[in-house]
Amino acid sequence: MELLRKWLGHPEDIYNILRFKMGGYRAVMPRVDPDSLGCGLRTCYRYLNQTSRSFAAVIQALDGELRHAVCIFYLVLRALDTIEDDMSIPLDVKVPMLHEFHSYLYQPEWKYTESKEKDRQVLEDFPTISMEFRNLSKVYQDVIADICHKMGFGMAEFLEKKVDSQREWDMYCHYVAGLVGIGLSRLFSASELEDSIVGQDTELANSMGLFLQKTNIIRDYLEDQMEGREFWPREVWSRYAQKLSDLAKPENIEMAVQCLNELITNALHHVPDVLTYLSRLKNQSVFNFCAIPQVMAIATLAACYNNKQVFRGVVKIRKGQAVTLMMDATNIQAVKAIMYQYVEEIYQKIPSTDPSSNKTQQVIASIRAMSLPGSSMASRHHYSPIYLSCAMLLAALSWQYLSTLSKATEEYVQAGEN
Repeated sequence: MELLRKWLGHPEDIYNILRFKMGGYRAVMPRVDPDSLGCGLRTCYRYLNQTSRSFAAVIQALDGELRHAVCIFYLVLRALDTIEDDMSIPLDVKVPMLHEFHSYLYQPEWKYTESKEKDRQVLEDFPTISMEFRNLSKVYQDVIADICHKMGFGMAEFLEKKVDSQREWDMYCHYVAGLVGIGLSRLFSASELEDSIVGQDTELANSMGLFLQKTNIIRDYLEDQMEGREFWPREVWSRYAQKLSDLAKPENIEMAVQCLNELITNALHHVPDVLTYLSRLKNQSVFNFCAIPQVMAIATLAACYNNKQVFRGVVKIRKGQAVTLMMDATNIQAVKAIMYQYVEEIYQKIPSTDPSSNKTQQVIASIRAMSLPGSSMASRHHYSPIYLSCAMLLAALSWQYLSTLSKATEEYVQAGEN
């Protein structure tokens, strides 16, 4: 009955999951027909689906040749990331590989068969990926190779270096995510689906990546601790604990939540850049590709803000909530309304005693100024009494079916959880 109570509390989730499953997903995430692809590309899309449920669907929804360029870009960076993550590779071998990885794109026979990572197939069959890379137009090749080069050096820099200052936190997030945002933006412009300014304004593109990466780092505190990884900046957490791991101790929960709130406030500073960036996009498939992860991120931060559960388990947005966001985030006014909704949710939870409360209020004020609610806000949240009654009746009659249905939509809504 717990599931039923959740559905009754969010009738819009029921409506949107049904709409999504009954064909609505095709509007935001149409699939690639594998029969229309050559052997190499077909293999690349198979690897894409195997290595990322989060991005596979949104990549395949992109228009024209941009779709293939972004697919190859993702797989190249996945291969690079697999080398970085593989702890079985000695540093004296790994560092030169990271530095030289961009050159492997032009070596038809290069592959690496000694990885122990779960995604090792992208290294073992790198010749297929690099072949399809070389089949791309030169404008795409140049972007991918350049980003790969910069990212490889950045990854090597942080192999034995912990994130200390907030500046280093920004730099680490730049290397692993900001560069992805910059590379994607340059690909969008190279495709001519977007104006040249989208690829040229690297500051906004970097913010797009930093907002997503910081959200993941904040949410994944406990998982990273369990796996021996530390990405929260020492400059922040050292004001609240002797060791980062101490934040997970029950006796430190109040200080832990204050630390959490400060980091969320830091991440929220990227939202104005995100809104400016999205306002420049004109191609629908590119807009969906960029907007969906961003609204998932703001919803995740709202769920994490002032939430002790971050230090006790996993904080996730509801699957129905994720589907609703995917269905709604198809234009800039709707995205502004979504951002407004979730920063208001955060604002209502700001403790008066929180050390970061003034800074949190200030950044929320700047986001409000850019995303004042209009008609789109009303359209997202106004439901008639008759609609609500019907939705609740539907929930009461079919909650078991919807439980099964939510599992069927897993691959489409993982973007809100990964």
